[in-house]
Amino acid sequence: MDAPDSPGSVGSPGSAGSPDTDGMLAEQLLRLTRRLHRIQSRQLEPIDITPAQFRLLRTVASYDAAPRMADLARRLDVVPRAVTTLVDALEASGRVRRAPDPDSRRVVRVEITDEGRATLRSLRSARRAAAEEILAPLTADQREVLGGLLSALVDGMPERRC
Repeated sequence: MDAPDSPGSVGSPGSAGSPDTDGMLAEQLLRLTRRLHRIQSRQLEPIDITPAQFRLLRTVASYDAAPRMADLARRLDVVPRAVTTLVDALEASGRVRRAPDPDSRRVVRVEITDEGRATLRSLRSARRAAAEEILAPLTADQREVLGGLLSALVDGMPERRC
């Protein structure tokens, strides 16, 4: 019989797993997520940025034009107050700046600064290092299979808002 953590204990591809197997898979995914979060936090610490700030900074950089705070809250699926707190911290570190909207005095936009772009470059290296640490036990073929499985999980289910 396969050990609980062995690859052969999951069942055949495409088959529905038993409740025990599905529960074990869910627990393994949660453990992996926590481990990845710990590794990423450790990688981000020298850069003096939190994972949430990193996510916001990446999101700001992904827009063609400076997004509104409400756009960021919607994209990140958080309450606007959470965005305000993150922007405050990133602005204090010089990584973003608030800018008035040219069309409405009530709207505030968030722009990434040169310091923010430099931070993103450093963060990408830290993220690669965290991924390498997590994926180190896998061969190239196993990584490719894992990528396909994760894509199927991410792309196969509609997002639900909590």
